[in-house]
Amino acid sequence: MKVNVLLSPNNVDELYFTGKTSVAIDVLRATSVIVQALNNGAKEIIPVGSIDFAMKISVNAHGGQTLLCGERNTKIIDGFDLGNSPQDYTKGLVHGKSIILFTTNGSKAVVKAKYSDKLFITSFNNLSIVAEHLTELDKDVEIIAAGSHGMFCMEDTICAGALIQKMQSLKEDIEITDAAKASLVLNEQFGSNVLEMLRESEHGKLLIKNGFEDDLKFCAEIDNMPIIPFYKGGEIKLFKKNNI
Repeated sequence: MKVNVLLSPNNVDELYFTGKTSVAIDVLRATSVIVQALNNGAKEIIPVGSIDFAMKISVNAHGGQTLLCGERNTKIIDGFDLGNSPQDYTKGLVHGKSIILFTTNGSKAVVKAKYSDKLFITSFNNLSIVAEHLTELDKDVEIIAAGSHGMFCMEDTICAGALIQKMQSLKEDIEITDAAKASLVLNEQFGSNVLEMLRESEHGKLLIKNGFEDDLKFCAEIDNMPIIPFYKGGEIKLFKKNNI
């Protein structure tokens, strides 16, 4: 079993993921939103790569059972129902709903990896259960750090390192690439206090500046939602054994 980390989705094209087992991470905040929404009973999340496409498919939604959600440069988009703050995705708002999600980085990373044979979503909120499932699968893994505007992002890479560390604690014979080793080192250096690390990250500072400090506290919680979001056929749903 070999584990690699892509420090930016821009480092490869879509076809790179063909047949692979992949994990998408965008700690601040898209994958935390996805975990929260599904944990609160959302029917599915439909990640999209552009605002135009999000608007286009929302036109065909009927009966008020679809929410148009996401952000551009941290802020909710005009005309959207919700932004990218995990705490807004309450059970009362999302239970039973389909969520169309566009974000500046995270939804694009998921869409980029859409040709994966298996594609899972993680954040600090569901780290251990995803690590356990990946080690049970015993397949090579590509971890995609969503980054920020195509650039390296500290928090996503550290989360990738934390995921690998948990996998190594469950399985001894895991081979790791240079990028995976670098993720482990960063996690060892900065991952002991996740909230402080998020506050000191570039994107974390931007979120604090724009009034979203509470989101950092939410995204720093570890293993508080032990679920596995699983992408298949353009939709992210809760993983069940009969999904695969």
